[in-house]
Amino acid sequence: MAEFTMELNDEQREVRDWLHGFAADVIRPAAAEWDEREETPWPVIQEAAKVGIYSLDFYAQQYFDPTGLGIPMAMEELFWGDAGIALSIVGTGLAAVGVLANGTEEQIGTWIPQMYGDQNDVKVAAFCSSEPDAGSDVASMRTRAVYDEAKDEWVINGTKTWATNGGIANVHVVVAVVDPELGSKGHASFIVPPGTPGLTQGQKFKKHGIRASHTAEVVLENVRVPGSCLLGGKEKLDERLARAREKAKASGGERVKNAAMATFEASRPAVGAMAVGTARAAYEVALEYATTREQFGRPIIDNQGVAFQLADMRTQIDAARLLVWRASWMAVNGKPFTAAEGSMSKLFASETAKKVTAQAIQILGGNGYTREYPVERMHRDSAIYTIFEGTSEIQRLVIARTLAGMPIR
Repeated sequence: MAEFTMELNDEQREVRDWLHGFAADVIRPAAAEWDEREETPWPVIQEAAKVGIYSLDFYAQQYFDPTGLGIPMAMEELFWGDAGIALSIVGTGLAAVGVLANGTEEQIGTWIPQMYGDQNDVKVAAFCSSEPDAGSDVASMRTRAVYDEAKDEWVINGTKTWATNGGIANVHVVVAVVDPELGSKGHASFIVPPGTPGLTQGQKFKKHGIRASHTAEVVLENVRVPGSCLLGGKEKLDERLARAREKAKASGGERVKNAAMATFEASRPAVGAMAVGTARAAYEVALEYATTREQFGRPIIDNQGVAFQLADMRTQIDAARLLVWRASWMAVNGKPFTAAEGSMSKLFASETAKKVTAQAIQILGGNGYTREYPVERMHRDSAIYTIFEGTSEIQRLVIARTLAGMPIR
């Protein structure tokens, strides 16, 4: 177990500074353009690939940092640059982690390189889980995968929504129901190779924020994938389903639902770190503005009303980061979230991002309301953090039911 410390080590500081430089020199200057265009920023992703940020190796190094701080540190710096572009850079990681967590060595070696491509031919991947009627309620998923034993193929039908890189991805990882009676334990993940007939892009969403990140529906109509595209293989799936059926009988199904929620709980600190990055960016703009903007013959930070807002903003950002770091450290060291610490970090950080970016606009006044200054975009971007990976209302529900010792449905 890694010894707890509040200070980054030399290697972590070096990586942080490197990422900050990329965010400042490459991401931030391009942010306004790609927000207006509402398109995937391929040139920026290619630059990230050239320097090694857009790669499985980099993501894996941060993911396996024994302190747990590698991923939140990376997310904070990239999203400090711009949330939409950063999500385009890290979005493939969702699909890659799905394969790493569930796939065989052969599947990992075959598919993950195809998700990223190389610096001369950049690719992206999409993780497709949410559905029109199944967002936070994963047990309501309807996309079905049926095994055709004669052909050793899986036939997938359904519609996925809110998929980052959905439809434009080289490789799609799709979560589907294989046994409806088992709820979320009856799900399995499948690789859909590039060019597979039946997979099409549905509606591309025109969003309030994170507009440089491609978000769309993915429609699957009689999509046939080889048996080798079932992550983990059929033997492993059959064994897992058999165990789940026994547990469901013994516990009345509640343990099945809790396991599904625990999976989401472990991933939420990373979203909290994204929110911290956006909040910090807006705070820094507001602080610089307040120290240079003069009204009534003095900088506006001399006015207590402005100074106290900045004090609160900084305090909330630091508190949010500490909650994220605590949850990340607990997760990597196998500490159970007995008080839903993962949800706590995501809830507080996401709400902080919305509040801090709104305060930044207020401090900048009319300038903050225009697109000449970045806080307007940051405020629009911040709204997503209280929605994806479970809304703030869901986080509060998870925390409350965990504290009460009640099952999480």
